[in-house]
Amino acid sequence: MFNPKEILKLAQTGKYAIGSFNFSTAEILKAIVLAAKELKSPIIVSTSEGEASFLGMREAAALVEAWSIATKLPIILNLDHGKTPELIKKAIAAGYSAIHFDGSHLPYLENLAQTKKVVDYVRGVEKTFDRQIIVEGELGYLRGSSSVHKEALKVESEDMTSPEQAEDFIAHSGVDSLAVVIGNAHGVFAQGQEQLDLGRLDEIRRVVGTQAFLVLHGGSGIPEKDIKKAIKLGIVKININTELRVAYKEAIEKQIKEEPTETTPYKIMTPALEAVKIVSGEKIKLFGSKNKLKDLRI
Repeated sequence: MFNPKEILKLAQTGKYAIGSFNFSTAEILKAIVLAAKELKSPIIVSTSEGEASFLGMREAAALVEAWSIATKLPIILNLDHGKTPELIKKAIAAGYSAIHFDGSHLPYLENLAQTKKVVDYVRGVEKTFDRQIIVEGELGYLRGSSSVHKEALKVESEDMTSPEQAEDFIAHSGVDSLAVVIGNAHGVFAQGQEQLDLGRLDEIRRVVGTQAFLVLHGGSGIPEKDIKKAIKLGIVKININTELRVAYKEAIEKQIKEEPTETTPYKIMTPALEAVKIVSGEKIKLFGSKNKLKDLRI
């Protein structure tokens, strides 16, 4: 048994980030895990509500546990953008080791109150079952969706996380992690996306200190230089979904076009899984978590 919070704490201290990679099938999970195994990196794997509904929460947890045992990797299973306490409870009961409660669509005080209730519930579970669970909250309006967008999205200043609110939110909610909005958005943008507001991130880190782990959603498509700067300024978890989906889809389309009469699933799927593995590996190296497995007490 490993402590998922220790993984993020080591990343925070070592100034690198852990990738959080979304999956919705056993095959995609396999590709992500094998990339991490080759690079000797701890990882987070996530399911959104839709992905969890498709695959099944208990099935996702069983698959992750099996791969963790087989590879001896500490794999954190995370619920991504859980918007209701009921969904959070289902994920924890299924065996998830991290949950992201997204109350960012609510007015600030309601978001704070609902997040605090989730934190209190999780702390009770931790005591009862003697297991550690990461609780992530969110502040700011994260635009976009996990798809390819033809035009860049305008992230307004009022969408972004307020440093003052971030400090208050962490102090009064008790979250372990905070997802911030600093110009990031869900998806990949064909015309590129605006640069991150790194000055805002620096201010958030200054007021928050090491009280919570800072999280960057919408990591797909953000320029490498901005990713590296964000990590230096305190980001310790970066979510990747769209780039995996695009790599998977394009590889399958290419394989079917080249071999239109092929009907064997594993032959059709193999190039797609290799594409997902390559993207996952590139992100692991970019985030700086390669060879960090040796630092963990497991």
